Amino acid sequence: MPAHKTAATSPMLSTGAEVVLRVLEEYGVEVIFGYPGGAVLPLYDALFERKKIRHILVRHEQAAVHAAEAYARSTGKVGVVLVTSGPGATNAITGLTDAKMDSIPLVCLTGQVPVPLIGKDAFQEADIVAMTSPVTKKSTMVRDGAELAPTMREAFEIAQSGRPGPVVVDLPKNVTVAEAPFPPAPQTEKQEVVASVDKSAIKQAVEAMKKAKKPLLYTGGGVINAGDEASTLLRELARRTGFPVTSTLMGLGAFPGSSDQFLGMLGMHGAVEANMAAHDCDVLVCLGARFDDRVTGRVDGFSPHSFKIHADIDPREFGKIITVDVTLQGDLKATLKALLDAWGDAKAEDLTPWWKEIDQWRQVNGFGYEQDTASDAPIKPQYAIDRLYALSHKTGRDTFVSTEVGQHQMWAAQHFGFDEPRRWLTSGGLGTMGYGLPAAEGAQVAHPDALVIDIAGEASTLMNIQELGTLAQYRLPVKIFILNNHYLGMVRQWQELIHDKRYSESYSDALPDFVKLAESFGIKGLRATSVGELDTTIEEMLSHNGPVLVDVHVTAEESCYPMIPSGATHNQMLLGPDKVFGGAELTEEGKRLV
Repeated sequence: MPAHKTAATSPMLSTGAEVVLRVLEEYGVEVIFGYPGGAVLPLYDALFERKKIRHILVRHEQAAVHAAEAYARSTGKVGVVLVTSGPGATNAITGLTDAKMDSIPLVCLTGQVPVPLIGKDAFQEADIVAMTSPVTKKSTMVRDGAELAPTMREAFEIAQSGRPGPVVVDLPKNVTVAEAPFPPAPQTEKQEVVASVDKSAIKQAVEAMKKAKKPLLYTGGGVINAGDEASTLLRELARRTGFPVTSTLMGLGAFPGSSDQFLGMLGMHGAVEANMAAHDCDVLVCLGARFDDRVTGRVDGFSPHSFKIHADIDPREFGKIITVDVTLQGDLKATLKALLDAWGDAKAEDLTPWWKEIDQWRQVNGFGYEQDTASDAPIKPQYAIDRLYALSHKTGRDTFVSTEVGQHQMWAAQHFGFDEPRRWLTSGGLGTMGYGLPAAEGAQVAHPDALVIDIAGEASTLMNIQELGTLAQYRLPVKIFILNNHYLGMVRQWQELIHDKRYSESYSDALPDFVKLAESFGIKGLRATSVGELDTTIEEMLSHNGPVLVDVHVTAEESCYPMIPSGATHNQMLLGPDKVFGGAELTEEGKRLV
C-alpha cells in the first residue's frame, strides 16, 4: 500500500452515507450498479440528494456485479456495486467470485444491520465478511464512522493495485445514519509499481528468445488488465521478434485477431495451429496468463519441449501449475518495456521453417463447418456468428461483445474477431451462466454510443432474463443474439461424448417465446429460423436504435470442435466425434470419447 501523509486540516462532519458518496466522487466514480433495501436506504437517500453519481437499478444483485465487472473491464476503471444486507449481499457472491477469478477491480458496498444487532440473528443479517473473504482481495466491516473514509479509500487502492480484484465494504446502518468525519484525502507519496524486471532474468529470457527456432508468445487477460499500453507494447514485441502469438479466452483482443501473426485461441477449444504450436515450440513466453487447466490440458504433457518464460504481476502464479525456467514478476508494462529494451534491434533466428509448419496446421481449418446455403436450410451456430461478425463489422462501429457461458461462448471466441483490447467480455475462470446480459448492460452504460452485443444461449439468457427490465428502463440499445438449440449445449456435448448420448436433464422442453417476452418489456423482438432469414434479421437488429432480442434457431446437436479431451495433450485434439487430429495416440480416457 502507498505511504500516506495526513493533512492537518480538521475533518468536516457529514452523515456516514454522505462520507461514502464523497469518497466515491473523490475517486471519479460516475456510475453505481445496485438494488436498494432497508439497510442501505441512507445511502440511497444521499444519492438522491447529491445527484452527482448515476445509479443503474438492476433486477438482481448478481446482475449488478456482472454489470460492474463489464463496466470495469471495458473502461479500465473500478466498478462499483451497492446492495442491501442479507439476501442482497449473498446474491452478489457469485459475481464477486467471478471478478476474483478474472481479476476485475470492483468495490462492492453491502448493507448490514446496526452494529448493536450484529450476532443476534436480526432481520436480514448475514456475516457477509466471512462469506466473501475467500472470494475477494479484502472484505471488511466498518463499525465506526471514523473508519469510513479511510476504509473506503483503502478499498479503491486495493481493488486496482497489483493484480486487480473485488473488495467488499460492509456498512452497518447505524454507521451510515450517524455523523462521521470526512478528513481530506491524504497526500500520497507515489511509489513505483513493482517493476519486474530483475535484469538477470530479463537477460536470460531474451537470450533464450533470440536463440529460439520455434518460439511462441502465449498471452492472457493480464495483458488487458495491465492497460492499453501493455497491448501496444505486446504488438511491438511481436513485430520486432516476428514470433507467432496465441491467446487465452480472456486475452482476446490484446493482439489483433486479424494479424497474420495471430494463431487464434489456445486451449480446450482452441485453434489447431495454436495448440500444435504450443505443443511443439522450443521457447514459450507466457505473458499475463496463469496456465489454467482449460489451456494446459494434461499438465505433464503441456509444451513438453519448450524453455518456459512466465511474466505475471502475481508471484503466487509462478510454479502453481507449470514449472517454468524464468520468472518475470511485476507490472506487465514494465516487463514488456524491459524485454523490448533488451531485445533492441536484434534479428531473431530464421523462423521460416517454423511458419511453414504453422501454415500446414492452419490448412487443417479446425474451426471449419459445413453450412447448406439454401434459403430454407437450418442455421449452423458457427455460421450465425460468422454472419453477425461480418455484418456488424460492416457498420464500422466500435463493437463490444459479451457472452454467456457454454458452446456459444466458444464459438464466439472462435468466429468473432477482436482487434482491440477490452471489447471482449466473458466469464473465464468461474464460467458463470447469466453473465452476458448484465455484462452487456455495464458495457453499454460505459460506452453509450458503441454497438454492444450479447452472444448468448437460450439457457444462459434465462439465468438473468429479468435484466430486460433494466435495458428497457434505461433505454440501453443492447443487442441480444441468442443461439437457441433447446439444449444446455456444452452439457449435451459431453453427455454425447462421455455418457453414450444419455442426455440427462440437458434438454429444455419449456422455453418462452423470446420474441413475445422481449416485446412484453417494450423491447424489439426478432426471430430467424433458416439461412434465408438470417442476414436480414441481423441487419434489422443492427439498424434499430434501441434494445433488440434476436432468437436464432440453430441446429440442435452441433458440437464445438476442436476439443482436447480430458487427460489429453495439445497434439491429441478431436476434430469431430470420430476424428483425431494427426492420428496422435490418445489416453484411455480420450479413446473412450471416440
